[in-house]
Amino acid sequence: MIKIIIDDKTVEAKEGTTVLSAAKLAGIQIPHLCYHAAFIPEGSCRMCLVEIEGFPKLELACSTQVKEDLRVWTQSKKVTEARKGVLEFILAEHPLDCPICDKAGECKLQDYYEEYGLFESQFKELKEKREKKVSIGERLILDRERCILCTRCVRFLREVTKTQELGVFNRGVRSEISTYDGELVDNNYSGNLTEVCPVGAITDTDFRFQIRSWFLQKGDSICPLCSRGCNISIEYHPGFARIPRKKRVYRITSRENLAVNDFWICDLGRYAYSYLDENRLSNFLSSLNGKNKRFDQESALQFAAQKIKKLYDKKKISRMTLILNSWLTNEELFLVRKIFRDDLRMQRIFMVDPSQGEKDKMLLTSERSPNRKGAEEIGFDFQSLDFKGLAGKTDVLVMFGEYLLDLASLEEIKAVLEGIETSILFSSKESALVSLFGLVFPTALAAEKSGSFTNCEGKIQSFEPVLESWGESRPEWQFLLELSRELDINSNYYNQIESTTAVLEKMREEISFFQKEK
Repeated sequence: MIKIIIDDKTVEAKEGTTVLSAAKLAGIQIPHLCYHAAFIPEGSCRMCLVEIEGFPKLELACSTQVKEDLRVWTQSKKVTEARKGVLEFILAEHPLDCPICDKAGECKLQDYYEEYGLFESQFKELKEKREKKVSIGERLILDRERCILCTRCVRFLREVTKTQELGVFNRGVRSEISTYDGELVDNNYSGNLTEVCPVGAITDTDFRFQIRSWFLQKGDSICPLCSRGCNISIEYHPGFARIPRKKRVYRITSRENLAVNDFWICDLGRYAYSYLDENRLSNFLSSLNGKNKRFDQESALQFAAQKIKKLYDKKKISRMTLILNSWLTNEELFLVRKIFRDDLRMQRIFMVDPSQGEKDKMLLTSERSPNRKGAEEIGFDFQSLDFKGLAGKTDVLVMFGEYLLDLASLEEIKAVLEGIETSILFSSKESALVSLFGLVFPTALAAEKSGSFTNCEGKIQSFEPVLESWGESRPEWQFLLELSRELDINSNYYNQIESTTAVLEKMREEISFFQKEK
């Protein structure tokens, strides 16, 4: 480790670390626009200038590496004057778009002007007029007047996706970002360009003019749309009093985790968030004996427990079938294992997941569920399900999720369920499948509950709820614990558990895989 002094504060950093990164480790923020930790430093914006003892001029913090006993000043008069001058040149051609710019409220240029600028403009010339709505991708709009030529977008496509759809064309004041030969940005990570852009030059049609960023709240979660388990932030509107909100979730953004997804997420994880709000199941539903009957949580659990307990007491538990999926958390799958396999001694347990999709060479995997690895470690296998053969072998069917539609048509499912005495579904989604089951429990999604997923590489990642549960929906782990108490089997064990943290502790006691650090 190398010791340097930054603003009279001693900082230790590894050899090869830049002054900017060393300062960040010490909690000292050095302004920058072109620098990004994922790219090779370019030093084009000049905002990160710092004063270094023994150096004849100001140096770039983003590219200067630390040396033993290096002494750096990040807020000296010389430095702040230089930053002010740099900002004045950047803003000379920048349009006054802040009131209508989607980046307003989270724009680095705004922040730095407030900190280092607040000056009267000395430029009397007319600003350059450029194209303000250039389509550079399926969802990407480029405003060339706002672009400060930091080239983050160019370097992302060159160094990360290696697709190189963008470049800097022309010279001097005519320099601009553009695509090659009119070809659009077309890769599975194009949405990251809106995040790497430090100003409002590249915007996203999915979010563009939808809502102001300061109305949004943000929470950390894990993307469940493939088995990578990318770290994400969910940005949502909590709602105004007496004013209906247009929608709940407005944006998904990436969250840095160098061990899983670096700084990025794929476009599937970024844009396919409509499942959080659309076609959600809000209430307990029942069509028992051909009659619609209103159930609440207590009566629904009592009914389900009664049917299961009846088979158990008569030693006919082999007449029960359980269908799971790996969108369930580790904690929920563990409770299923304890209740149904260990305590009730069930054998007919199957896993039915969404159909596989295309994978790419970066983050997106072919598995369209987040916890297949966790299910395997907990002890579930993925044996194929002969769904059509269930009718003659099953009196009680309990199913989690709606992925049965990937195995059989609605007509085939209906025909089978008509031959089963009791069918119970746990689902978060309102679908044609729901009307076929006798009793339906509304369930929460990952963004609405706590727990953990095990990604395809075996990394266990915990998360907490970001959104409130939809309607009467509840996390499956809560339903499972209540069901265990209604069944009154091994009560001493389940009465000790009140949270997913407690479930995880039990898992660590019984399954060595979960003893390792997450």
